[in-house]
Amino acid sequence: MSKSGLVTDERGVARCFWCASAPEYLEYHDREWGFPVVDDVQLFEKICLEGFQAGLSWLTILRKREAFRRAFAGFDFARLARFGQRDVERLLGDAGIVRHRGKIESTINNARRALELVEEEGSLAGLFWRHEPPPDSRPRRMTRATLTKLTTCPEARAMARELKRRGWTFVGPTTTYAFMQAMGLVNDHLEGCHVRARVEAARARLRRPA
Repeated sequence: MSKSGLVTDERGVARCFWCASAPEYLEYHDREWGFPVVDDVQLFEKICLEGFQAGLSWLTILRKREAFRRAFAGFDFARLARFGQRDVERLLGDAGIVRHRGKIESTINNARRALELVEEEGSLAGLFWRHEPPPDSRPRRMTRATLTKLTTCPEARAMARELKRRGWTFVGPTTTYAFMQAMGLVNDHLEGCHVRARVEAARARLRRPA
């Protein structure tokens, strides 16, 4: 790995340093991380999985993602909002997911809060994308040193406050910033990474939700 934070494969393709440790990371980096998302179910899934990640690595969650989807009704929050205590106990016995009572109960709670938010705002995407940082607030060059220090931002803190005000849990400012990175509200691919320009083009084409 170079000082730039890029890793280069045998074909000379440069990528962000963090995706080199596992094939699952490489696939996620190239196809998902940073590409803008406006689908409510995908956004809900990601904010919940970021909450499950707290204290763990994202690789742990990524490897369990399909099991999480099976366990939590595909993160269809309308269905998930109907889960009760019996479902919590069932999920605590599911070895395919992270068996943490607080995080399981949080996901069900957040599904109910998501339904309320959609009824009030029209969509989850509208609220999330209102917190997209303005371009002039972003680093001029995304280097490894910059990315390593960039664990949150004012807009992520504002998003966390808003969600907490609405009763959501496991949505601290570090969690909301990681969510923003993954869902394309920011482009934190490093300068020189072969995905950065693709993400920027996708963000430029995106019709932001009202």
